[in-house]
Amino acid sequence: QVQLIESGGGLVQAGDSLRLSCAPSGRTFSPYAMAWFRQAPGKEREFVAAIKWSGSSAYYVDSVKGRFTISRDNAKNTMYLQMNSLKPEDTAVYYCAADLPPYNSNWYDSTLKYDSWGQGTQVTVSS
Repeated sequence: QVQLIESGGGLVQAGDSLRLSCAPSGRTFSPYAMAWFRQAPGKEREFVAAIKWSGSSAYYVDSVKGRFTISRDNAKNTMYLQMNSLKPEDTAVYYCAADLPPYNSNWYDSTLKYDSWGQGTQVTVSS
């Protein structure tokens, strides 16, 4: 089992930016795709963005399009989420996830697609 480590969360004001990072602990890996999900208090875990590990395909939930950018550095085995123009409604615990071999056909926005999850990093946006 691959352990994923998130970093970069924090407390910011509305309109500010943050960049989250996610990398596996202690080993290289070959995911088919990776993703960010978030969970606010009292709500279900929500898809935010996903990226294929090869090629340029990326997917976003409508509420973050134009504000968030998902990217990866294959050489560093690291995925990023650049979050700009943050809003109070973006406040949540953000989790990274990886689709590891054997890959499955669930769509990118489904939690069922991902085998390995991080512990989460808190993002709080004050108004």
